[in-house]
Amino acid sequence: MKKSNPAAFLPIGIGLGLSMGVALGVATDNLALGLGLGVAIGSGIGVALMGAATAANAKKKDEDDTGASGA
Repeated sequence: MKKSNPAAFLPIGIGLGLSMGVALGVATDNLALGLGLGVAIGSGIGVALMGAATAANAKKKDEDDTGASGA
């Protein structure tokens, strides 16, 4: 089974945020604001995904620990 690296979600989130920010910036003819918003929103998305992956890994580890010890 392949484990996901939670640290890998930050650049993915920033990339997604930048792409949305650039699209918004071009549409509103204010690219600088779009880039800034894209980095901010993308960082938030990346941190949220990292937290979700860490929580899922911790939950899975807890389930594996309790299941392996038996009842």
